[in-house]
Amino acid sequence: MAIRITDECINCGACEPECPNNAIYEGGMEWRFADGTALEGNLVSTSGMETEAGKAQEPVSFDFYYIVTDKCTECQGFHAEPQGAEVCPVDCCVPDEDHVESEEALLQKKAFLHAE
Repeated sequence: MAIRITDECINCGACEPECPNNAIYEGGMEWRFADGTALEGNLVSTSGMETEAGKAQEPVSFDFYYIVTDKCTECQGFHAEPQGAEVCPVDCCVPDEDHVESEEALLQKKAFLHAE
């Protein structure tokens, strides 16, 4: 499953640079599929979202850091554990029960994001 950041986030930013998929953004910041990935041009995400890789998307949160589910692979293929959760000083990076994905699906998402 993907990881989410709860409203207990203290906006320290420790998690953001640890994400190998650039799936973590500061609250209020727009995000793009192209950020930190090999994606370009028109695409259909693994969740079925149709967009252009460089198109700015609405922030998921305006108040605290957030994780883009369509870009989160729980660090599968990169690290043994989700790195944002590993470095979070207040343990607010938790499994997202609303977005449960198998290890195989997460690895497929990694391959999609990084054109493997």
